[in-house]
Amino acid sequence: MNFDHILNNLHVKCSAEKDTGKIANYIPELKKVNANKFGIYLDTLSTEQVGIGDCNEKFSIQSISKVFTLTLALKIIGDKIWKRVGVEPSGDPFNSLVQLELEKGIPRNPFINSGALVIADLLVSKLKNPKEDTLNFIRKISNNQNIYSNESIAASEKKYGFKNAAHINLMKSFGNIKNSVDEVLDYYYQMCAIEMSCKELASSFQLFANGGVLPYNNEEILTPSYTKRINATMQLCGLYDEAGNFAFKVGLPGKSGVGGGIVAVCPHKYAIAIWSPKLNKKGNSVKALKVLEEFTTQTELSIF
Repeated sequence: MNFDHILNNLHVKCSAEKDTGKIANYIPELKKVNANKFGIYLDTLSTEQVGIGDCNEKFSIQSISKVFTLTLALKIIGDKIWKRVGVEPSGDPFNSLVQLELEKGIPRNPFINSGALVIADLLVSKLKNPKEDTLNFIRKISNNQNIYSNESIAASEKKYGFKNAAHINLMKSFGNIKNSVDEVLDYYYQMCAIEMSCKELASSFQLFANGGVLPYNNEEILTPSYTKRINATMQLCGLYDEAGNFAFKVGLPGKSGVGGGIVAVCPHKYAIAIWSPKLNKKGNSVKALKVLEEFTTQTELSIF
């Protein structure tokens, strides 16, 4: 299959279409990005790689980092994490407080903000140097040492993170946060502020396409069972209250971030990352959604 031809055509087509989305404005630092940036990177397990547009430029991955922290938590702690966070779709925005109050501080899943904060709390308890240890883990699975967190973005998120503070304090009141609220929030913001390119994201997500094994050295990071669970959680919850529409139109496990990135995996075949900063009302990149829908339709390479 000529992936280069397909993705080049999609890049041209989507670049020409009017983008109705808007850049995330509740984190001031994110507003500084060029709204016209647009990159695509496909990394197949058969070693075919295709990069288009701004695929090598780093951007703030935001909630995509929640897949990495969940992976590390499962690797270190195992199934005990599910006592403190669920695996059900929320059906509500990623920063909603409503369900959290009704369900006594147990988040619906690890990809909404409250769920990721619980995972952050678990890792703060288990890691000697949580921020650096997590960065090193991401560097390992992406086979790239040049991955860092943007301190300016982390500080901006912390300054305006009133909703996240509300989430974590509410969960603390229910006994579902064990560490200092400030320490957990600091770790959480640093993870959201990690910067990676489409190429780096696609490379790191090959782990989930390859059954938990790193393609570049055949090291098993996760068991096939845990990998299946992460992929299932991405399928059900990775795009928040647009997860159903994403499954319907794209048919892949995926994870989005308000920095404009979406990464998706086709088990045993490929990982693909797209970046375009303008978001729809659900907080997902308009162009990235369009590319993924068209790509899986034309190639017929989805899980369905």
